[in-house]
Amino acid sequence: MPSFASDNTAPMHPAVLAALSAVNSGHMPSYGADEVTGRLNETLREVFAAPQLRAFPTFNGSATNGVALAAMMKPFEAVIATRDAHIQNDECGLPEFFTGAKILIAPDHLGKLTPEGIERIVAGSKDHAPHAVRPKVISLTQSTEIGTVYSVAELQALRAVADAHDLLIHMDGARLSNAVSSLGVSPSEAVTGVDILSFGGTKAGAALAEAVVIFNPGLQRDFEYWHKRMGQLPSKMRFVSAQLLALLEGDLWLELAGHANAMARRLEAGLAGIDGVSVLYPVEANALFVTLPPKVAQGLEAAAHKFYPWSLAGDNAYRLVCSFITTAAEVDQFLADCGSQ
Repeated sequence: MPSFASDNTAPMHPAVLAALSAVNSGHMPSYGADEVTGRLNETLREVFAAPQLRAFPTFNGSATNGVALAAMMKPFEAVIATRDAHIQNDECGLPEFFTGAKILIAPDHLGKLTPEGIERIVAGSKDHAPHAVRPKVISLTQSTEIGTVYSVAELQALRAVADAHDLLIHMDGARLSNAVSSLGVSPSEAVTGVDILSFGGTKAGAALAEAVVIFNPGLQRDFEYWHKRMGQLPSKMRFVSAQLLALLEGDLWLELAGHANAMARRLEAGLAGIDGVSVLYPVEANALFVTLPPKVAQGLEAAAHKFYPWSLAGDNAYRLVCSFITTAAEVDQFLADCGSQ
């Protein structure tokens, strides 16, 4: 039975598997001195139209966020995030462990940080300095944890408030491909104003492949030490880089994300016609959040459908996530089973 639990349940895309096989021959320099990692950096510079960009491949998303934040802040500083952010809810204190710093929760609108919410936190910190931590980083998620997407205008507004208060911007881009596809803009526009990006490959069709992508040259210095100290420096880096390259070349990452987004929209449209089911947030990427009557949820589970309860969204709330391998037939079967309960 197909799974709507997470895009993490999907396999590697065949192109990624082929790329791994292609670099699995002979000797190559280790720790990032290989030609594959060099090509990854060149490709990312082209993709994001950022000639000074540097990319540091990593193993998983949580550690990628942690090492990126560690390079941006001091232990007496803080990162501003939403209550739904992965760094707040899903990383078992790893960001705090890596940074020694605090996470401050700002009010959000549809899962997105706002300039007003950030201003409020900064003002409160200044009023109580030096007893309160000093805000230093804005961490936003693109697409967000509730499946919404920051527009270019919203990113520009966050950059303006960051500049006004000497803040840096980190983006958790675990599902960046879905956001780029949804917005219909260039990848560079989808990361407007960002200093450091946690670039996601695993949810996009890779396995154990992420990268810290640093746009701000001032943050590149010494990052190789953070990379090593946090246990995220792959010795055989070519195997991580090759996965990301396979997704980037020919815009495969965006093609796969576009398909996942389309399946989420198909699911949304079908659920709209089922009594007792409601979609909680705008469906702008590949995830949607719904309320299901208990009888319906139990029936779907009995039919072996996989999905997660999501208490942060309220009672009887659930998350459904589509991936690059989700098919229209699988969506329609879920809808049929949902409507028959």
